[in-house]
Amino acid sequence: MRSRVLVVEDDAVARNLLVEVLRAQGHAVSDAASAEDALEVAGRTKPHVVVTDLRLDGMDGIELMRRLRERDAAVQTIVVTAFGSLETAVAAIHSGAFDYMSKPFSMEEVTKMVRRAVEAHHAVEDVAIEHGAAEHTMVGRCEAMTRVYKAIARVAPLAVSVLIQGETGTGKELVARAVHDAGARASGPYVAINCPSLPEGLLESELFGHVRGAFTGADADRAGLFEAAEGGTILLDEIGDLPLAVQAKLLRVLESNEVRRVGSTQVRAVDVRVLAATNRDLERAVRSGAFREDLLYRLNTVTIHVPPLRDRTEDIPELVDHFLRKFSGPATSGKRRISDDALAALRGYPWPGNVRELAHVIERAVALSRSSRIDAEDLPSVVRHGGERRAEPGPSTLQTLEEVERAHILSVLKSVGGVRRRAAAILGIDRKTLYRRLLRYGLVEQGEEEPPGSVS
Repeated sequence: MRSRVLVVEDDAVARNLLVEVLRAQGHAVSDAASAEDALEVAGRTKPHVVVTDLRLDGMDGIELMRRLRERDAAVQTIVVTAFGSLETAVAAIHSGAFDYMSKPFSMEEVTKMVRRAVEAHHAVEDVAIEHGAAEHTMVGRCEAMTRVYKAIARVAPLAVSVLIQGETGTGKELVARAVHDAGARASGPYVAINCPSLPEGLLESELFGHVRGAFTGADADRAGLFEAAEGGTILLDEIGDLPLAVQAKLLRVLESNEVRRVGSTQVRAVDVRVLAATNRDLERAVRSGAFREDLLYRLNTVTIHVPPLRDRTEDIPELVDHFLRKFSGPATSGKRRISDDALAALRGYPWPGNVRELAHVIERAVALSRSSRIDAEDLPSVVRHGGERRAEPGPSTLQTLEEVERAHILSVLKSVGGVRRRAAAILGIDRKTLYRRLLRYGLVEQGEEEPPGSVS
């Protein structure tokens, strides 16, 4: 398929030259003399890349870029101006431009930049489409999520470690899976481990393996997850909770590309790409002595920040549609709808549990609704009232015991930075019980293994 390029330039001579050069490169090129005309042309041609002059009569190039991105978040914009300055370049890039050029420029420079912009558009679109149709679905077209898609597309082909940061429930594991699936190791294994789900005594064995007799119960040699991920990717989820002793051993593995099974003197070479995810501020953890600085530098070659749901509320309708299809039965999956009042309530709630909490709320609403339409009354009272607690609740605002417990667990987790060990101690339960509560309320990923044994 030919790439589609829109040239927006009020100087007819410059516009015609750009059109001629880009058509000679095989692009399908349309043009416009003003921003208003460009919006109309873009509506018909759906360009992949827009090359626009910054100074146009009426609407300027940056405002045009913003309007175009509202229609299609994947469109790539190259801003051109004869009045080049650092401030102008920074403003263009911060506003979402793919790149920036100052006049005069060479046609070779233009063609190279347009080619790179086309590749970026296709990469972003491929990541979004692939994971929109996959079992591990990424949903959202807002600007913040587009930045995540771009980061995935750019980092996936590289042989570097990636640190994925974001609050609990934002979808960090989905980003990790997307990096794996879009990279050169997609045909290799993808192995994920939730670091806090295992006690420290078992974690080292799980990661690096052990030999027979290494400890009580080790009745046979066993390969660890690094060996299981050979030729593929390993995700170390919630790496901020990794004990310091294991951090030191992990650093040696990352630096040497070798593992030594517990109880063995023999080292084994491994070829594994390492991704790490955390909801903690690792720089603060370094300052407090809870995380190794050298390990942080080794892990965050590239960092991807996953936005919280409260910063991407424009994606809520699309997410709701996705979850309605997911949680409805085959007979009703295409008939489920949500009322305007219910959608307004979802938009007004702060979502401390992020997308995972939204999924739980929609699953609950589907189960409780008596019709094919989800109304505000089908939502938990805390969501209907924007997260506020009323001093004198009436019959219509009373919460179920599960809602109270869920909200309290979320509050405690937030107060301790998501560290389950500390949260369990405050709640007066063991970690295994806390894990079961988190699973029941949709606050951990479905299918995540339950921690073996009880750790307080």
